[in-house]
Amino acid sequence: MFPHEEKLIRERLGRELNELEWAMLEVMWSEHASYKSSRPWLKLLPTENEHVILGPGEDAGIIRFDDETWIAVGIESHNHPSAVEPYGGATTGVGGIVRDILCMGARPIALLDPIRFGPLEKERNRYLFEHVVKGIADYGNRIGVPTVGGETEFDESLDNYTLVNVACVGIMRPEHLVHSYVTESGLKLILVGNRTGRDGIHGVTFASEELGENAEEEDRSAVQIPDPFTEKLLIEATLEAVYTGKVKALKDLGGGGLTCAASEMAGKKGFGAVIYADRVPLREPGMSVTEVMISESQERMLFAVSEADVDALGKIFEKYGLEWTVVGEVVEEPRFIIYWKGEKVADMPIELLTNVPTIEWEMKPYSIEKPAETPDVPFERAFNLVWSSPNVLSKRWVWEQYDHEVQGRTVLKPGRDAAVLKLNDEYGLAFVADGSPNHSRLNPYQGAMGAVAEVVRNLVGVGAEPLALVDNLNFASPERPDVYWSFAETVRGLADAAKAFGLAYVSGNVSFYNEIVNRPIKPTPVVAGLGKVKLEEIPEMGLEEGLLIAVVGFTRPELGGSELYRVFGVEGGFAPRVNLKVERANAEGILKAIRKGLVRAVHDVSRGGIAVALAEMALSGNTGFTADLSKVPTETSNPIEVAFSESHSRYIVAFPEENLDALNAIFRDFAVIGRAGGKEAAFLWDGRELLRKPLEELRAIHESLPKLLGEEE
Repeated sequence: MFPHEEKLIRERLGRELNELEWAMLEVMWSEHASYKSSRPWLKLLPTENEHVILGPGEDAGIIRFDDETWIAVGIESHNHPSAVEPYGGATTGVGGIVRDILCMGARPIALLDPIRFGPLEKERNRYLFEHVVKGIADYGNRIGVPTVGGETEFDESLDNYTLVNVACVGIMRPEHLVHSYVTESGLKLILVGNRTGRDGIHGVTFASEELGENAEEEDRSAVQIPDPFTEKLLIEATLEAVYTGKVKALKDLGGGGLTCAASEMAGKKGFGAVIYADRVPLREPGMSVTEVMISESQERMLFAVSEADVDALGKIFEKYGLEWTVVGEVVEEPRFIIYWKGEKVADMPIELLTNVPTIEWEMKPYSIEKPAETPDVPFERAFNLVWSSPNVLSKRWVWEQYDHEVQGRTVLKPGRDAAVLKLNDEYGLAFVADGSPNHSRLNPYQGAMGAVAEVVRNLVGVGAEPLALVDNLNFASPERPDVYWSFAETVRGLADAAKAFGLAYVSGNVSFYNEIVNRPIKPTPVVAGLGKVKLEEIPEMGLEEGLLIAVVGFTRPELGGSELYRVFGVEGGFAPRVNLKVERANAEGILKAIRKGLVRAVHDVSRGGIAVALAEMALSGNTGFTADLSKVPTETSNPIEVAFSESHSRYIVAFPEENLDALNAIFRDFAVIGRAGGKEAAFLWDGRELLRKPLEELRAIHESLPKLLGEEE
């Protein structure tokens, strides 16, 4: 909390505050809980379209899938906790986002994990990577919610740090929607689930400041302790309670603990709350009222129910072996009052906790885009370095630790452009997350638009019509003028791209202060998208013997922030530009081609460019290809730029020859570059061979991530 905020609080309250009141306000006025630096900009984001039932403002957003099925979706970051204690930080990140979905009345059905780490050459980064993955796997597997996708990236700017974002979707029937706020007084507040301990105290405050050199020792107590078995019971008990129709409001206890859950639940519509903090069941003896009110112990939910229904719901909780207690009530007067052992220990206007003033920091635009020379190297060397980059390698080692098929809905498993979950006999839900911090660092506006564009391409690549987006914005300190400017530019980019596709953001998360010992991270917006797909129309990604291979879209020498420039250490360049009109036209064209049955395989072109996309399609179908890159629609005559450019709006499609004319009629930029067949990948330029590699050699390199971790495959 800043000195001017403390002064304002004293003026508004007209008196000095006690330790408990200051602690509660520090939690609620933290960046992590209040979004005080980001709220002015987030208003730019579109939040409504024909699919949106509930936009941002509650624990998760909700979209209409069909008349009987709604989808709840949310995304969260657990960056600081995971950097300090990777296993605990990752597990509690999963637990928290699952409860966000649950408290809307939805059953959580799938997770995505966009995660980022420092270079794997360093032991500390390998430790963070392995334990974050283990944490996500253990928690998701034990609660029976599959992790069906995500992204894993390694970057020098994250040395000794990690970004752990987790997205979750749930399904619900319209009549089961529960809001996170009350609309009447006199309701009882029931705390259900785990006992309250000293873990996670000041968790949101700790997440709202930079990490110091000794963070691992100093901040460990701010990381919550996971208990997936209780979470599984909480999922079933909560849904059974919701299905009775007797739950008036519901919130999970995440950041800010009981203070945040109770004040937001009561205060949103102008009511107040009285909390009897000494009734809260404790895990540890001797806890103070301050510790009880701001602890972030996990696996706890707060229910608002009519007094007449308390016992009936209590029986449900007991059936699942969960402890429950009436810890307070909703009152007409908009005040937040705490009692401790019969004594009133805090009493303040509830809006002092929930209505936090915004801060707009100084901005300083920067420009680091500048012309850069594409490395003059043999094609084979360029391909080998990009193909063996940890960012391009298969992440099978990661997702095979996750039970991605529990619940039996997973139609498309990790490794495809997007995951697909079966929702009924005819339709599935596509789910994907993307971000490109290297593009965003060069140009935050274009980088953000590019993340949205790639999400759309990934959804379209599996035949899905995009429905809605959620965003997780990971940035360094907003007090840095260049960072705050890059944040504003990012939000502008996210808004413009979503509007071009008619998409809305239904939920999101902002994580500032991602820096360790004065080393800020790159701007890292992560966008997750949902789409609706007819199950029988999902194309393959793999090549098949005899099919023609074509590129959709135009390739420019856009290599700034590319994997090619990264592996050769080239600074500068220009981030790829997004042409929203072309991006939309190509996406609509691909959907049309899929629905007409004109294409057998589709893959979007992104990291590593056309060369990587073709090699991935070859491995996916266990079929080789011959491709002449000189036939790609482009303005450059450099084979390396054509092969590794990361221009947007592009797809590779494979199809039977008889469909060529029909496909030509759909797209403006469309060119056949080769044919699938054999067991080798061959790249040509104007008929001259650039590279020929057996598929088994490509696969051996592609699956070599375990070797980088010192593990045998």
